[in-house]
Amino acid sequence: MDSLDILTSADRALPYFQPIYSADGQIVIGYEILGRIEYNDKIISMGPFFMDESVPEEYKIEMDDLILAKALDLAVSENDSFLLFINRDANLLMMDQGESFLGLLKEYEERGLALDRIVLEITEHNFKGDFGRLQHMLTYFRTYGIKLAIENAGQESSNLDRIGKLSPDILKIGLQPLVTTSPDEAYHHVLQSIALLARKIGAAVLYEDIEVNFQLQYAWKTGGRFFQGYYLSHPEGHFIEKTLHKDKLAGEFRQFIQREKNKLEKFHQLSQSFSERVQESLAKFKKIGSDYDALIRELSLDLTDCSFRIYICNEEGFQQTENIFKSGETWVSQPEYKLKNWSWRPYFLETIFRMRRNNRGYFSDLYRDIETGESIRTFSYPIGEGLYLFIDLPYAYLYDQDGML
Repeated sequence: MDSLDILTSADRALPYFQPIYSADGQIVIGYEILGRIEYNDKIISMGPFFMDESVPEEYKIEMDDLILAKALDLAVSENDSFLLFINRDANLLMMDQGESFLGLLKEYEERGLALDRIVLEITEHNFKGDFGRLQHMLTYFRTYGIKLAIENAGQESSNLDRIGKLSPDILKIGLQPLVTTSPDEAYHHVLQSIALLARKIGAAVLYEDIEVNFQLQYAWKTGGRFFQGYYLSHPEGHFIEKTLHKDKLAGEFRQFIQREKNKLEKFHQLSQSFSERVQESLAKFKKIGSDYDALIRELSLDLTDCSFRIYICNEEGFQQTENIFKSGETWVSQPEYKLKNWSWRPYFLETIFRMRRNNRGYFSDLYRDIETGESIRTFSYPIGEGLYLFIDLPYAYLYDQDGML
């Protein structure tokens, strides 16, 4: 169906509603309003129409408003307070500084629609105009209680600084790229950055495009507050009972929780056993005394199956030894690292404090090593006299340990 057919059949345009679920209550808390049109006894998405650059902007606005009005007609007739997510092109909104959009909402406010139920979705990286004016308009909208969601956060040319300035209530993150159990690792890092940004600016994360179970598990595990996608509910021309899938979601969450508890238990056991192994190795070389370069050379031979880099730092992060580094099957000395300072690394000083306080070793989170480019963990261990041993574990070793990845 081409755009001209849609324009000449505007009376058959109608809203569809895709439910959005909450992690805390496992119920429907809102709906995204989607444009559909009835054509030849089929219901067809109007997405291509709104993305067609040949369609005049005023026609897109007219169709947007038509669908929204029909959706709000249904919403005000419901005895409920669910949220309504309204997707708008920020460039079209700015043609009249959002006056027609706000005017339409205020008409329905007079009919009993609370505007704090409205969530305006925009895609930040598609906006081509004056960002300051956009920010001013959105701030004005919020004086009416309207909430702001940023669509496709982190995709294409999204500007995290601009997103932060808009201070959205919700960041929407699509999980469509997560179509296999082993997606590109960089994708995970992008998602983690967006989730961290959301936490810092006080925004909730809404994961959309959830089509299979493991995407839902990923969304749950990485701090998603809201979930949306075909795995949960397809768009419908009506609202559904908000508790319809509560038992299903609660059951899946219990499975996620149990898996995570099992994983944490395995990780704790591995941490204990590895710590005992390091203790035993250190005990073998007590006679070496304060020659710490000699100590790490001996440790490298004793831990050669599970490590590729070993060094010692003081509690301020200054390296007190050379590096001993595994190249192929051979350990080599790297004296140039002596007195390098690593206190700038994330969690370094926090880990030092934890070791000093609890006198035990710790595994780091999984991270990408700058030099080798592979995913690794570091085991840190206090050895006394304000010194701390650091042992880097390669991906191959972690892969063989159930619960380390």
